[in-house]
Amino acid sequence: MRSPLLLWAGLAAFLIDQISKYLVVHVLRVAQGDIDVLPPLLIFKYGENRGINFGLFQGNSDAARWVLIGISLAICLGALIWLGRIAPTKFQQFCGGLLIGGALGNVVDRVLYGYVLDFLNMSCCGIDNPFVFNLADVFIFAGALGLVLFDGKKPS
Repeated sequence: MRSPLLLWAGLAAFLIDQISKYLVVHVLRVAQGDIDVLPPLLIFKYGENRGINFGLFQGNSDAARWVLIGISLAICLGALIWLGRIAPTKFQQFCGGLLIGGALGNVVDRVLYGYVLDFLNMSCCGIDNPFVFNLADVFIFAGALGLVLFDGKKPS
């Protein structure tokens, strides 16, 4: 791997995700009840996501679980191949690391538990958001957005 920044960003995203899930789910025991952090802006709520982001495409079958694991690993491999074929900027390396680290964090959840552990809920301005997510989702979204918006090409 010619990009240590990609590796370190990915490792950091993976560890931050896994440590946060362990602390909130197993130490704070959010499954026993919601935890108001900065209500209503930030509440820890327990969630088991057997689908993709925001609970879309929920599937309780073991086959669906392994298909989602395969898709996540294929996305990681695709990002690595793409970044290996270009001369990525440091920002692209960082974003690729976030995407891959977050995706692998959710893969580990699916392998260990059969679902992704979610615990973050954010609401605001009288809108009650029913969805929960985790830091891996944030890393995946931020990494993908950074790779798409800042591809290193000058606008024409």
